Amino acid sequence: MSPSSERLTSAGPEETEALGARLAGELAPGDLVLVEGEVGAGKTTLVRGAIRALGHEGRVTSPTFTLAARYEDGRVPVSHLDLYRLRDAPADREDLALLDDELSGERVVFVEWPEAVPVEELGPVALRVLLRHAGADRREVEIVR
Repeated sequence: MSPSSERLTSAGPEETEALGARLAGELAPGDLVLVEGEVGAGKTTLVRGAIRALGHEGRVTSPTFTLAARYEDGRVPVSHLDLYRLRDAPADREDLALLDDELSGERVVFVEWPEAVPVEELGPVALRVLLRHAGADRREVEIVR
């Protein structure tokens, strides 16, 4: 099946978070969601909306320095990966095998900065979300299924 694409515009963080919540309704354990965009494009905001819609009521921040955060208290377990630190790492960078538990088929997994690693090492992709600055708080969002 060929991928389908949807293009939307978000007027601000609340709409970006609501879009994440809407996307969460499509997700099930084993789904991998790639979230791409420049610094400040709204990646974590979108993921926050999805994680909250999946049942987590606490704080959601980007795990830039730890690479991964787990949320176990929702209707499904979730892993949130931020691979930003691996973008310019040398070839002998941290072993992605360390993330195997996060990428298990029992979790919904969100990956910010997936371009930092070969995508095929992450697994099959359910959704790919691209966020682009569109002036002020506006964002152009492309969703590829």
